Amino acid sequence: MGQPESRESEQAQLPPGQRLQRGWPVTHYGPVPKFRPERWEFRVFGVTADADKHCWSHEEFSALPYETAVADLHCVTKFSMLGAEWGGVSTRTILELAPPGPEATHVMVWAEYGFSSNLRLSDFTAENALFATHRDGELLTAEHGFPVRLIVPHLYAWKGPKWVRGIEYMSADRRGFWEERGYHNIGDPWQEQRYSYQEEPGDGPGL
Repeated sequence: MGQPESRESEQAQLPPGQRLQRGWPVTHYGPVPKFRPERWEFRVFGVTADADKHCWSHEEFSALPYETAVADLHCVTKFSMLGAEWGGVSTRTILELAPPGPEATHVMVWAEYGFSSNLRLSDFTAENALFATHRDGELLTAEHGFPVRLIVPHLYAWKGPKWVRGIEYMSADRRGFWEERGYHNIGDPWQEQRYSYQEEPGDGPGL
């Protein structure tokens, strides 16, 4: 008796056009990068408050305050994974340690191989947004973004790249890798903002 009700409850949590995924499929473009801890660093640059660049080694980044958030993940390929526990460094921690300048409005998240995704600063500062190192208490696998991937639960998952290496504060919006290739500039799953042809005036810079 309880099983159909449970399915209905889970279905109600899904954005339009999404299906429930029990496992966690591996989806990415290109090869999985090799992690070299001695060369790895997390950088914050661009329109910073002090006009300087901030860097953390992997050891230093791993020592930053660890937080957890229970949040869903919605992939633009139409699967959704509900209620995962993510652990890592909150975006708000990075904002406090390396604050943006007053003119900053957007963030470009940079990852390995030059991959990038642009976010409004208001999306980057969302309560459950974090640079995840763990899922359900276990380290991420390389295929799922180890050592760091960004989680922004209220946007489609491509807005949170795997293998993140840093962020750039920007005073104007600029499209990232997938946004330049036809994905929606904002990416709200509840409004089913999948592709750039769906954009309304003001949703993003021109292609």
